[in-house]
Amino acid sequence: MPELVIMVLDDPQQSDQVLEAWVSVGARGVTLLDSAGLAHHLARHTTRDDLPLMPSLSSLLRLREEHHRTIFTVVPDGFDVDALVAATERITGDLDEHNTGVLFVLPVSRAWGLNRQD
Repeated sequence: MPELVIMVLDDPQQSDQVLEAWVSVGARGVTLLDSAGLAHHLARHTTRDDLPLMPSLSSLLRLREEHHRTIFTVVPDGFDVDALVAATERITGDLDEHNTGVLFVLPVSRAWGLNRQD
């Protein structure tokens, strides 16, 4: 059965390396999206009471957006997902450690377009 491999990568600067690693183990049709977690969303939408009445331009420019990258692909039946995870962890470090990311796999009951020839 095909599987959907999804990774939320904590460090967006590692995304090119992770994409290359996935392709090197045979993943095709990999998609990359900008994403943000719930903690970031909540922090961004809370009201602050410590802002000055006239904030300086430099303080406004110092606001830093914290984003993640969500990477996903559907792999065919028999694909070596363990090799993909190992290739990913060579870049991110152990995914069970903090600030690396989350990778999970879901079964795909039906899929079209997986057997296209390049």
